[in-house]
This record gives sequence, C-alpha cells and structure tokens, in this order.
Amino acid sequence: MTGWVLVTPSPPRPELTVVGAINVDLTARVQRAPQAGETVADGVLQRGPGGKGANQAVAAARLGAAVRMVGAVGDDAEGRGIRDRFTHLGVDATGVQTAEAATGTALIVVDATGENSIVVCAGANAAIDADALGIEPGTAVLMQLEVADAVVSAAARAAGFFALNAAPARPLPAGVLEQCDLVIVNETEHAQLPEVHDAPLLCVTLGAEGARLYRHGELAASAPGIATTVVNTVGAGDAFCAALVVGLLRGDSPDDALARACAVGAAAVADDASQPALQPLDAYGVER
Repeated sequence: MTGWVLVTPSPPRPELTVVGAINVDLTARVQRAPQAGETVADGVLQRGPGGKGANQAVAAARLGAAVRMVGAVGDDAEGRGIRDRFTHLGVDATGVQTAEAATGTALIVVDATGENSIVVCAGANAAIDADALGIEPGTAVLMQLEVADAVVSAAARAAGFFALNAAPARPLPAGVLEQCDLVIVNETEHAQLPEVHDAPLLCVTLGAEGARLYRHGELAASAPGIATTVVNTVGAGDAFCAALVVGLLRGDSPDDALARACAVGAAAVADDASQPALQPLDAYGVER
C-alpha cells in the first residue's frame, strides 16, 4: 500500500529591488571609543563591504529573495570588487551605475559593547542618476535615506510597493510619504520624524526590546527582542529591514514577519560583519 506524504509548499520567492548606498567599510574595533580630542591606540582595523543599501540587498538575498541592487560605485578597484561580490552572492547588479567619483567609504568605530559611531564619505553614492534607476512599474522597492532626495523621489514614484527605512533621519522629500506602504524607523528616528507616525504601516524597532508594527497609528503587531551576545550593531538594522520586507512580500502575517525580523536582527548583532552571514528566512522560527 502506498502511503500519503504531506508536502508543505514553500513560500513564494519574493522579488525585491533595493535602492541605496554602497560603501567600503573601514572599521576600527576598540575597547572604548575616543572622546572629543582623545586618541585611543588599541584599534584593530577591518575592511569589508557595507552601505545601508548594499547591506539590505545582501541580507534579502541571503534570506531567500530575488534581489536587484540599484546604486552607484566608482570606476575603481573597490567598485569592481563590490560588483563581483554581488554576482557571487546572487544579487543582480545591473542597476549599479558607475560614477566618476570614488566608491563610497564609511569610517566606523566599534567599541567592546558593539556600539558604533560612523562617518560616511558618500563618494559615488551622491552621484546616482535619478533618471536612470531602471525600476519597472509595480516593482517592490526597499530603500533608505543615504542617497539624494531626487533618487528617493524617483524610486518612490516608480515602486508598486515602497518600503522606506527612514535612516539617517531627515525631512522626507515632498510627496514621498504619500507613496510609502511601509516605513521602518528606530526609536530615535521615530521621535525625529513625527510625520511618519500615521503611515499605512510603521515599524518601530526597539533594540533589545524587540519591535512594534503600527497600522495608521494603531498597534497591529509586536515582537519581543531575542537575547544574544552583541558583537557589532552596524548591520543589524539593515538585516532587520530586509527580513521584515521579505516576510511581508511573501505573505507572512504581520506577527510572523515581525518575529522573524527580530530573530534575524539578533543574529546580525552577533556577527562582526556589516553584511552578516544569514540563513534562509524560514530558519528563523516563530514561537507560538
């Protein structure tokens, strides 16, 4: 007698375009960050890929999405290396423009608790051609605010689903908020941007306390934080954003998408890279 085998269908693979900054991260790991005018001499230097856009694109690809990256790099060794890495990781880099400026660089100091301070030298990121983003109408787009207002506005107009990680916080270009389906901020950004409080979907991350999702100002879902060893917080928010958007795009409930995003964020802070090694999204289970 042949038995029945129950096969659980896999969630659909969402398609996502990420628009944003692409950097080389120069990270100094120290016991204690210097105060103004102070020198500390125990730094250990690390060099690796970064930029909020690139971080989110790589995280989304590792979590299982089909990802296209839109941004810009310089015509230099760093830019060519970044393009090769995108290809290796399965990220479509055909939307990455080549600018005359050098590839962007972030100077990062990370202390023994994992807290960081960052100086960004925009370079090619400031030279993205907003008229050449190549975003097909109806596309799901995730982006941040490390690029020019014209790029933010153009991506918002083209997107079918538009998720904005409003970081670093600054006033939004006219008309962009009306295009947002999802806004993601941390507590500080939430306080700085009261105009986003009534967004169709607003996610507020709370660090170790987890995250909350609001629908037009009303609480729609919440998830607790997950205890972990904090190594580096630089890419944690980007990994969280990618996980939340990928989960929602593939049809997860708000509660499940938020819980998985918190789990991914916890995994990210335990990794010392700005683009942490992540498993497919379903590896981050949801407790019932």
